[in-house]
Amino acid sequence: MATLPQLSPGVFLTDGGAETTLIFDDGIDLPDFAAFPLLDDPDGRAALTRYFERYAGIAERDGVGIVLETVTWRANPDWARRRGYDGTRLHEANRKAVELLEDIRRRFATTVVISGCIGPRGDGYRVDDVMTREEACSYHAPQVRTFADTNADLVTAMTLTTSQEATGIVDAARQAGTPVVISFTVETDGRLPSGQTLGAAIEAVDRDTDAYPAYYMVNCAHPTHYAPALEPGAPWTGRIRGMRANASTLSHAELDEAETLDRGDPEALAAGYVRIREQFPQITVLGGCCGTDHRHVDAISRAVSG
Repeated sequence: MATLPQLSPGVFLTDGGAETTLIFDDGIDLPDFAAFPLLDDPDGRAALTRYFERYAGIAERDGVGIVLETVTWRANPDWARRRGYDGTRLHEANRKAVELLEDIRRRFATTVVISGCIGPRGDGYRVDDVMTREEACSYHAPQVRTFADTNADLVTAMTLTTSQEATGIVDAARQAGTPVVISFTVETDGRLPSGQTLGAAIEAVDRDTDAYPAYYMVNCAHPTHYAPALEPGAPWTGRIRGMRANASTLSHAELDEAETLDRGDPEALAAGYVRIREQFPQITVLGGCCGTDHRHVDAISRAVSG
Protein backbone atom coordinates (compact mmCIF):
# COMPACT_ATOMS: atom_id res chain seq x y z
CA MET A 1 0.00 0.00 0.00
CA ALA A 2 1.49 3.34 -1.05
CA THR A 3 2.43 5.88 1.61
CA LEU A 4 -0.01 8.78 1.77
CA PRO A 5 1.58 12.13 0.86
CA GLN A 6 -0.03 13.87 3.83
CA LEU A 7 1.91 11.65 6.23
CA SER A 8 5.00 13.72 5.41
CA PRO A 9 5.92 16.50 7.90
CA GLY A 10 4.61 19.29 5.68
CA VAL A 11 1.23 21.01 5.93
CA PHE A 12 -1.68 19.74 3.86
CA LEU A 13 -4.83 21.81 3.58
CA THR A 14 -8.34 20.46 3.11
CA ASP A 15 -11.43 22.12 1.73
CA GLY A 16 -14.05 23.72 3.99
CA GLY A 17 -17.74 23.28 4.59
CA ALA A 18 -18.96 22.22 1.16
CA GLU A 19 -22.62 21.88 2.05
CA THR A 20 -22.95 25.17 3.94
CA THR A 21 -21.05 26.98 1.18
CA LEU A 22 -23.31 25.57 -1.53
CA ILE A 23 -26.46 26.39 0.44
CA PHE A 24 -25.67 29.83 1.82
CA ASP A 25 -23.25 31.24 -0.77
CA ASP A 26 -24.45 29.60 -3.98
CA GLY A 27 -28.13 29.44 -3.07
CA ILE A 28 -28.42 25.74 -3.92
CA ASP A 29 -31.06 23.67 -2.18
CA LEU A 30 -29.53 20.53 -0.63
CA PRO A 31 -32.25 18.39 0.95
CA ASP A 32 -30.82 16.24 3.74
CA PHE A 33 -27.53 18.14 3.36
CA ALA A 34 -26.77 15.85 0.41
CA ALA A 35 -24.43 17.37 -2.18
CA PHE A 36 -23.82 14.28 -4.31
CA PRO A 37 -26.98 14.71 -6.47
CA LEU A 38 -25.32 17.83 -7.94
CA LEU A 39 -22.99 15.50 -9.83
CA ASP A 40 -25.89 14.55 -12.11
CA ASP A 41 -26.61 18.14 -13.12
CA PRO A 42 -24.32 20.29 -15.34
CA ASP A 43 -24.94 23.42 -13.27
CA GLY A 44 -24.36 21.45 -10.10
CA ARG A 45 -21.08 20.04 -11.38
CA ALA A 46 -19.99 23.54 -12.36
CA ALA A 47 -20.73 24.80 -8.84
CA LEU A 48 -18.74 21.93 -7.33
CA THR A 49 -15.84 22.59 -9.69
CA ARG A 50 -15.74 26.25 -8.70
CA TYR A 51 -15.85 25.27 -5.06
CA PHE A 52 -12.85 22.94 -5.26
CA GLU A 53 -10.86 25.24 -7.57
CA ARG A 54 -10.76 27.92 -4.86
CA TYR A 55 -9.10 25.57 -2.39
CA ALA A 56 -6.67 24.04 -4.86
CA GLY A 57 -5.67 27.55 -5.85
CA ILE A 58 -4.84 28.46 -2.25
CA ALA A 59 -2.67 25.35 -1.87
CA GLU A 60 -0.92 26.04 -5.16
CA ARG A 61 -0.24 29.66 -4.18
CA ASP A 62 1.23 28.73 -0.80
CA GLY A 63 3.22 25.73 -1.98
CA VAL A 64 1.42 23.20 0.22
CA GLY A 65 -0.50 20.03 -0.57
CA ILE A 66 -4.23 19.58 -0.21
CA VAL A 67 -6.58 16.71 0.64
CA LEU A 68 -9.90 17.10 -1.19
CA GLU A 69 -12.93 15.13 0.00
CA THR A 70 -15.50 13.86 -2.45
CA VAL A 71 -18.99 15.33 -1.97
CA THR A 72 -20.30 11.95 -0.80
CA TRP A 73 -20.81 12.49 2.91
CA ARG A 74 -24.49 11.57 2.42
CA ALA A 75 -23.91 9.04 -0.39
CA ASN A 76 -24.74 5.93 1.62
CA PRO A 77 -27.84 3.74 1.19
CA ASP A 78 -30.18 5.22 3.81
CA TRP A 79 -29.67 8.85 2.85
CA ALA A 80 -29.44 8.13 -0.87
CA ARG A 81 -32.75 6.26 -0.81
CA ARG A 82 -34.39 9.43 0.50
CA ARG A 83 -33.06 11.21 -2.59
CA GLY A 84 -34.37 8.52 -4.96
CA TYR A 85 -31.08 6.73 -5.61
CA ASP A 86 -30.90 2.96 -5.91
CA GLY A 87 -27.69 0.98 -5.52
CA THR A 88 -26.61 1.38 -9.14
CA ARG A 89 -27.10 5.15 -9.23
CA LEU A 90 -25.39 5.48 -5.87
CA HIS A 91 -22.37 3.53 -7.09
CA GLU A 92 -22.10 5.82 -10.11
CA ALA A 93 -22.46 8.95 -7.98
CA ASN A 94 -19.53 7.92 -5.82
CA ARG A 95 -17.43 7.25 -8.93
CA LYS A 96 -18.39 10.59 -10.48
CA ALA A 97 -17.34 12.36 -7.30
CA VAL A 98 -13.82 10.95 -7.64
CA GLU A 99 -13.68 11.81 -11.33
CA LEU A 100 -14.51 15.43 -10.60
CA LEU A 101 -11.53 15.65 -8.24
CA GLU A 102 -9.28 13.90 -10.75
CA ASP A 103 -9.97 16.81 -13.09
CA ILE A 104 -8.96 19.25 -10.35
CA ARG A 105 -5.77 17.28 -9.70
CA ARG A 106 -4.77 17.42 -13.37
CA ARG A 107 -5.13 21.17 -13.57
CA PHE A 108 -3.29 22.39 -10.47
CA ALA A 109 0.45 22.37 -9.83
CA THR A 110 0.34 21.08 -6.28
CA THR A 111 -0.08 17.72 -4.59
CA VAL A 112 -3.79 16.91 -4.57
CA VAL A 113 -4.80 13.90 -2.52
CA ILE A 114 -8.25 12.51 -3.36
CA SER A 115 -10.21 11.13 -0.42
CA GLY A 116 -13.46 9.22 -0.77
CA CYS A 117 -15.65 10.77 1.90
CA ILE A 118 -17.85 8.46 3.96
CA GLY A 119 -20.45 9.92 6.29
CA PRO A 120 -22.23 8.36 9.24
CA ARG A 121 -25.29 6.23 8.68
CA GLY A 122 -27.19 8.47 11.05
CA ASP A 123 -27.48 12.18 11.60
CA GLY A 124 -23.90 13.05 12.51
CA TYR A 125 -24.94 15.40 15.32
CA ARG A 126 -26.64 12.86 17.56
CA VAL A 127 -26.75 9.14 18.25
CA ASP A 128 -29.99 7.34 17.47
CA ASP A 129 -29.39 3.64 16.80
CA VAL A 130 -25.90 2.36 17.56
CA MET A 131 -24.69 -0.17 15.00
CA THR A 132 -22.46 -3.02 15.96
CA ARG A 133 -19.02 -3.26 14.44
CA GLU A 134 -20.24 -6.03 12.11
CA GLU A 135 -23.33 -4.07 11.05
CA ALA A 136 -21.25 -0.99 10.29
CA CYS A 137 -18.79 -2.97 8.20
CA SER A 138 -21.56 -4.56 6.15
CA TYR A 139 -23.39 -1.25 5.71
CA HIS A 140 -20.44 0.88 4.60
CA ALA A 141 -18.52 -1.79 2.64
CA PRO A 142 -20.17 -1.10 -0.77
CA GLN A 143 -19.19 2.58 -0.72
CA VAL A 144 -15.68 1.73 0.48
CA ARG A 145 -15.28 -0.85 -2.31
CA THR A 146 -16.45 1.68 -4.90
CA PHE A 147 -13.77 4.14 -3.81
CA ALA A 148 -11.14 1.38 -3.67
CA ASP A 149 -11.84 0.65 -7.34
CA THR A 150 -11.26 4.28 -8.38
CA ASN A 151 -8.21 6.56 -8.32
CA ALA A 152 -9.07 7.80 -4.83
CA ASP A 153 -5.99 7.67 -2.61
CA LEU A 154 -7.87 6.76 0.56
CA VAL A 155 -11.24 6.90 2.27
CA THR A 156 -12.06 9.22 5.15
CA ALA A 157 -15.01 8.64 7.45
CA MET A 158 -16.20 12.02 8.72
CA THR A 159 -18.36 13.23 11.61
CA LEU A 160 -18.51 9.84 13.31
CA THR A 161 -20.29 9.67 16.64
CA THR A 162 -19.41 6.18 17.91
CA SER A 163 -16.31 4.01 18.01
CA GLN A 164 -18.37 0.99 16.87
CA GLU A 165 -19.27 2.55 13.52
CA ALA A 166 -15.69 3.74 13.10
CA THR A 167 -14.32 0.26 13.74
CA GLY A 168 -16.70 -1.28 11.21
CA ILE A 169 -15.63 1.22 8.56
CA VAL A 170 -11.98 0.42 9.25
CA ASP A 171 -12.78 -3.29 8.82
CA ALA A 172 -14.39 -2.53 5.45
CA ALA A 173 -11.35 -0.50 4.35
CA ARG A 174 -8.96 -3.25 5.38
CA GLN A 175 -10.99 -5.80 3.42
CA ALA A 176 -10.90 -3.51 0.37
CA GLY A 177 -7.17 -2.90 0.76
CA THR A 178 -7.45 0.88 0.96
CA PRO A 179 -6.04 3.34 3.51
CA VAL A 180 -8.57 4.90 5.87
CA VAL A 181 -8.76 7.96 8.09
CA ILE A 182 -11.26 8.22 10.93
CA SER A 183 -12.62 11.63 11.93
CA PHE A 184 -14.77 11.92 15.05
CA THR A 185 -16.97 14.83 16.02
CA VAL A 186 -17.36 16.06 19.58
CA GLU A 187 -19.77 18.11 21.61
CA THR A 188 -18.84 21.27 23.53
CA ASP A 189 -17.49 19.10 26.37
CA GLY A 190 -14.99 17.40 24.08
CA ARG A 191 -16.84 14.07 24.15
CA LEU A 192 -18.39 12.24 21.23
CA PRO A 193 -22.19 12.53 20.95
CA SER A 194 -22.25 8.96 22.29
CA GLY A 195 -20.71 10.25 25.53
CA GLN A 196 -17.40 8.48 24.94
CA THR A 197 -14.25 10.53 25.37
CA LEU A 198 -12.23 11.26 22.25
CA GLY A 199 -9.26 9.41 23.70
CA ALA A 200 -11.30 6.33 24.56
CA ALA A 201 -12.79 6.23 21.06
CA ILE A 202 -9.41 6.41 19.34
CA GLU A 203 -7.93 3.82 21.69
CA ALA A 204 -10.88 1.47 21.08
CA VAL A 205 -10.58 1.65 17.30
CA ASP A 206 -6.81 1.19 17.37
CA ARG A 207 -7.09 -1.72 19.79
CA ASP A 208 -9.72 -3.54 17.75
CA THR A 209 -8.12 -2.95 14.33
CA ASP A 210 -4.41 -3.28 15.13
CA ALA A 211 -4.10 0.49 14.58
CA TYR A 212 -5.04 0.15 10.89
CA PRO A 213 -6.21 3.77 10.38
CA ALA A 214 -3.54 5.95 8.81
CA TYR A 215 -4.43 8.64 11.35
CA TYR A 216 -7.36 10.31 13.06
CA MET A 217 -9.03 13.69 12.73
CA VAL A 218 -11.61 15.81 14.53
CA ASN A 219 -14.25 17.61 12.50
CA CYS A 220 -17.53 19.50 12.83
CA ALA A 221 -16.62 21.11 16.16
CA HIS A 222 -14.92 24.35 17.13
CA PRO A 223 -11.33 24.21 18.48
CA THR A 224 -12.58 25.50 21.83
CA HIS A 225 -14.62 22.29 22.07
CA TYR A 226 -11.90 19.75 21.37
CA ALA A 227 -8.62 21.46 22.29
CA PRO A 228 -9.15 20.97 26.06
CA ALA A 229 -9.68 17.24 25.47
CA LEU A 230 -6.27 16.75 23.86
CA GLU A 231 -3.67 15.29 26.21
CA PRO A 232 -0.04 16.29 25.58
CA GLY A 233 2.16 13.21 25.48
CA ALA A 234 -0.70 10.72 25.33
CA PRO A 235 -0.23 8.08 22.60
CA TRP A 236 -3.81 8.50 21.41
CA THR A 237 -3.34 12.24 20.94
CA GLY A 238 -0.29 11.54 18.81
CA ARG A 239 -2.54 9.62 16.41
CA ILE A 240 -4.49 12.82 15.55
CA ARG A 241 -3.05 14.45 12.43
CA GLY A 242 -5.95 16.54 11.19
CA MET A 243 -8.65 19.00 12.21
CA ARG A 244 -11.53 20.45 10.26
CA ALA A 245 -13.26 22.84 12.60
CA ASN A 246 -16.63 24.53 12.43
CA ALA A 247 -16.57 28.29 12.10
CA SER A 248 -19.04 28.67 14.95
CA THR A 249 -18.61 28.02 18.66
CA LEU A 250 -22.26 26.94 18.89
CA SER A 251 -23.17 23.43 19.96
CA HIS A 252 -24.54 20.89 17.49
CA ALA A 253 -28.05 21.39 18.91
CA GLU A 254 -27.79 25.16 18.50
CA LEU A 255 -26.49 24.81 14.95
CA ASP A 256 -29.41 22.53 14.11
CA GLU A 257 -31.85 25.25 15.22
CA ALA A 258 -30.00 28.18 13.63
CA GLU A 259 -31.68 29.86 10.66
CA THR A 260 -28.64 31.92 9.64
CA LEU A 261 -25.06 30.84 9.06
CA ASP A 262 -22.55 31.72 11.77
CA ARG A 263 -19.32 32.25 9.82
CA GLY A 264 -17.23 33.04 12.87
CA ASP A 265 -13.92 34.86 12.42
CA PRO A 266 -11.47 33.33 9.91
CA GLU A 267 -8.44 35.01 11.50
CA ALA A 268 -9.41 33.91 14.99
CA LEU A 269 -9.96 30.35 13.76
CA ALA A 270 -6.54 30.35 12.12
CA ALA A 271 -4.97 31.64 15.34
CA GLY A 272 -6.63 28.81 17.23
CA TYR A 273 -5.09 26.31 14.83
CA VAL A 274 -1.66 27.84 15.38
CA ARG A 275 -2.02 27.53 19.17
CA ILE A 276 -3.03 23.88 18.92
CA ARG A 277 -0.14 23.10 16.59
CA GLU A 278 2.32 24.67 19.02
CA GLN A 279 1.44 21.85 21.42
CA PHE A 280 0.69 19.19 18.83
CA PRO A 281 2.91 19.78 15.79
CA GLN A 282 1.96 16.41 14.26
CA ILE A 283 -1.43 17.94 13.36
CA THR A 284 -0.64 18.95 9.79
CA VAL A 285 -3.90 18.28 7.85
CA LEU A 286 -5.87 21.49 8.28
CA GLY A 287 -9.15 22.72 6.91
CA GLY A 288 -12.73 23.56 7.76
CA CYS A 289 -16.19 22.16 8.26
CA CYS A 290 -19.64 23.73 8.69
CA GLY A 291 -19.73 27.48 8.21
CA THR A 292 -16.20 27.70 6.82
CA ASP A 293 -15.34 28.58 3.24
CA HIS A 294 -12.22 29.38 1.23
CA ARG A 295 -11.64 32.53 3.31
CA HIS A 296 -11.18 30.47 6.47
CA VAL A 297 -8.83 28.02 4.76
CA ASP A 298 -6.96 30.93 3.20
CA ALA A 299 -6.42 32.43 6.69
CA ILE A 300 -5.33 29.05 8.05
CA SER A 301 -2.89 28.52 5.20
CA ARG A 302 -1.33 31.95 5.59
CA ALA A 303 -1.01 31.48 9.35
CA VAL A 304 0.67 28.08 9.24
CA SER A 305 2.67 28.29 6.01
CA GLY A 306 4.14 31.73 6.61
